[in-house]
Amino acid sequence: MKSIQTRLLAAIALIVVISGLAISQSIIHHYRISVHENATAQAKNTAQNLALNAADKILLNDIIALQRLLNDRMKNDEAVAYLFVIHQGEILAHTFPDGVPAQLVRPHDADNQASRENPASPDIQKIQSETGERFLDVTRPISDGRAGILRLGYAEAPFEQQVKQLWIQASIMTLAFLFIALLIGLGLIRQITRPIVRLTDAVSNVDEDHIETDIPFGTDDESGRLAAAFNNMLARLKDYTNRLEESKKALEDKNRELKRAHRQTRSLYEITRGTGALAGLNDICRYLNAQIREIVSCNNTAFILFTAGNEPPVVFSGGSIRTVDATLIEKIREIVNIPDKYRFYNASDVEPNIAEFKNAVKVGVVPFYHEERLAGALYTECTATCACGETDLEALKIIMDQSSGAIQRALAQENELAGLKKQIEHGTGYAGLIGKNPKMQDLYKLIEDVAPADANVLIEGESGTGKEMVARAIHEKSPRKNNPFVVINCSAYPATLLESELFGHEKGAFTGAVRQKAGRFEQANGGTIFLDEIGEIPLQAQVKLLRVVQNRKFERVGGDTTISVDIRILAATNKELLQAVKAGDFREDLFYRLNVIPMHLPPLRNRKNDIPYLARHFLSRFNEIQGKFVKDFDTGTMRRLLEYSWPGNVRELENTVEHAVVLAREDRIMPTDLPSFLTNGAFTEGDAARKPDKTLETQEKQHLIEMLNECGWNKKETARRLGISRSTLYVKLKRFQIKNPA
Repeated sequence: MKSIQTRLLAAIALIVVISGLAISQSIIHHYRISVHENATAQAKNTAQNLALNAADKILLNDIIALQRLLNDRMKNDEAVAYLFVIHQGEILAHTFPDGVPAQLVRPHDADNQASRENPASPDIQKIQSETGERFLDVTRPISDGRAGILRLGYAEAPFEQQVKQLWIQASIMTLAFLFIALLIGLGLIRQITRPIVRLTDAVSNVDEDHIETDIPFGTDDESGRLAAAFNNMLARLKDYTNRLEESKKALEDKNRELKRAHRQTRSLYEITRGTGALAGLNDICRYLNAQIREIVSCNNTAFILFTAGNEPPVVFSGGSIRTVDATLIEKIREIVNIPDKYRFYNASDVEPNIAEFKNAVKVGVVPFYHEERLAGALYTECTATCACGETDLEALKIIMDQSSGAIQRALAQENELAGLKKQIEHGTGYAGLIGKNPKMQDLYKLIEDVAPADANVLIEGESGTGKEMVARAIHEKSPRKNNPFVVINCSAYPATLLESELFGHEKGAFTGAVRQKAGRFEQANGGTIFLDEIGEIPLQAQVKLLRVVQNRKFERVGGDTTISVDIRILAATNKELLQAVKAGDFREDLFYRLNVIPMHLPPLRNRKNDIPYLARHFLSRFNEIQGKFVKDFDTGTMRRLLEYSWPGNVRELENTVEHAVVLAREDRIMPTDLPSFLTNGAFTEGDAARKPDKTLETQEKQHLIEMLNECGWNKKETARRLGISRSTLYVKLKRFQIKNPA
């Protein structure tokens, strides 16, 4: 019903149907009246004829003939439904198989009331049976009622059937006329509405992209005039649309510029405020890098920063700060030292040597100044898809000029902190050793004094205190520093191999000796040999070692040629060698030969004021190794480090800091980053300071057991986590009589 054609066709169909129904119903109504009048006349006529014929038979009392008369009428006239004659209350004849129904007999039939009132006219009434059949009930006096009354029932069904047939015929004719009218109406409607349909189709194709559609005029009637008016309206609308598009484009350009200016102004304000709130140079550069990426479409940026002094410039890129390659310093200065200029360069001309700029096609260079001095330059990477322009560089120029003060302040602070750090490190360390404790300071002086001489040195101290570092420091400070420094762990070799390792062997000296091999003493010729864990050498090897210590001569295993070497001997032990001498486990003469200059390294628990320096030194080293930026230790973390007794000494502290750096998720080492033995309450505050040596030994034993349990009694892993060698671990297990419970 959405189209005019459909609505017109429906209207025509409705008019035809209503008019056809009205006409047919009027005809049927009049026909029904005519049929009923005809039926009434026939009923009266039939009743009159029967009354005349029945009068003689009743007067002659010929009841049989009367009954035959009624039966013949019933057979010959299908409209007659029933007949009966009543005289003086008695039924003389009837046509009912089961007798006259009592409901049909009226009270006045018995006393001939009807005949007395109007003996010449019949009485006609409409009645209905229990089954719904309707009849014309005619009461006719016979011989003016003297011979009785005739009752005739005339059925209406045959006449109603005629009316029904007429209604069916009229309905069929109406439908036929309706169909013909619809066909004719459809043709006429299509002919009339064809111009409107064409106009509608053309108009439906009109949208914002097809305003120029030309509507066909068609005819000169209303549809043609409508098409012409619509074409004129489209022309005006197209003109208005074009002007609106131009205005819209101009307005969008202005809005874009305004938004860009507003964004840059706001960003400049936010950046200025943000950089002012930051202190570290790394933080400021990271912040600026993130903000600049929101302003321009460049993927990577780098900052070249010049200091006020003669120090080389530094570059920030990829999240870290590093010094500029010396070969590029002059090239960078040549590029950026153009006053108040910013421009794009071909990537090959700039040569920034920045790994992140590997896809650069051109590089935007924005110099920035602080107090009329060149403070640095911002480099932006522009790839083939980059849309950066001069306007973007101008905005970056403003940002960098505003931020230059904060950058220079942070750079100066970084340089000052670096200088202070060097001073602190110089005051707390010596030749790789770290510590401000008076005992360590005395040790530094002793190293300085004994290094130039060739005297033998015996270094004593617990495992992990840095005995090898002391030996290396002596070597580095000695005239032999450019010659070999050979280290051998005496506890790492069984007695059968130790002599071969120390003195070498000849080919065929024993099974497996397929070639001649020089020993460690030969390798150290002209330099220094460091005998670690000297207390673990078996007595058999001590005899041969004594000769070397005395006159620097020895023979290879399986050989008879005496070899002389020019070496300095440094030895170290974690045992009390004097006690071993008394026990007969170590030769007394060898002990005194080695113990020319004794050195004793204090355990870490006896110089706890050095723990912060050591911890921060290890933190800096493992930050670089792990690529992290952990700044310092949390207060609670440092307190735990100071409270712990460190049975593994400096090596255990080093492993602990490495463990914490690996697990650290923040910019500070938190207590939760420490190994479990430092966080599960296995020690109490100040236990090392308050408890005697026996208690410390008990604690060390307990710590060993806990660490073994954590490592599943894997001795290699336990030694690694404790920061000691496996041989040292076996010595401790033997001393404390610790055995695997499994």
